[in-house]
Amino acid sequence: MRAVILAGGLGTRLRPYTTILPKPLVPLGDRPILEHILRRLSSCGITDIDLCVGHLGELIQVYFSQVALPDGVELRWHWEDEPLGTAGALGLVPGLDETFIAMNGDILTTLDYGQLIEHHRRADAALTIATHGKRVDIDLGVIESHDGVITGYREKPTLNYDVSMGIYVYEPRALDHLGDGACHFPDLVLRLIEAGERVAAFPSEAEWYDIGTFAEYERAVKELERRPELFRA
Repeated sequence: MRAVILAGGLGTRLRPYTTILPKPLVPLGDRPILEHILRRLSSCGITDIDLCVGHLGELIQVYFSQVALPDGVELRWHWEDEPLGTAGALGLVPGLDETFIAMNGDILTTLDYGQLIEHHRRADAALTIATHGKRVDIDLGVIESHDGVITGYREKPTLNYDVSMGIYVYEPRALDHLGDGACHFPDLVLRLIEAGERVAAFPSEAEWYDIGTFAEYERAVKELERRPELFRA
């Protein structure tokens, strides 16, 4: 099984740190987030890995030329000369002619990738999205209205959503809908649905941290310090 890691983003929400350090090299414990990802993939038997890099990608390449990864892990590098979006970068990777995983390069998770792939195949989907339950607390009174008339009022409601974990399983035919140039993942999902393709969801209760904001980064650091064995691969 092959995995493509999208690691070319600017990491704007973690500035100023990401002005000199690419987000995939932001440290979590004694290693950067991207190394956690590679080791987790390897522990699930996925060692054939493509890295799509852009912003400060040279630093990522230098780091992994020096670090010892698990036996069998093979890295290939693909460069974004300009931002291609959260799906468009897949167009840089040649030979994606079998089922493969694609994921963002800033995720700390205990997700079992083998279970995700099995679910994808059972669903006979062109694309499967790993999802996680997310609770959103609204600290205000929420008004429901129609034609200027109040029809309902909810004081500080709690909303529950299924959100994307930034981890996907693709069939090669899904790439036919990327189009030319940049393509963001939500646009690809809508194109597949409009074309009548099956897009499946894989609900997961695995530990999951999207290292995209300072708050989430700090939460991940604390959890890793509290339970290092959970994330060690």
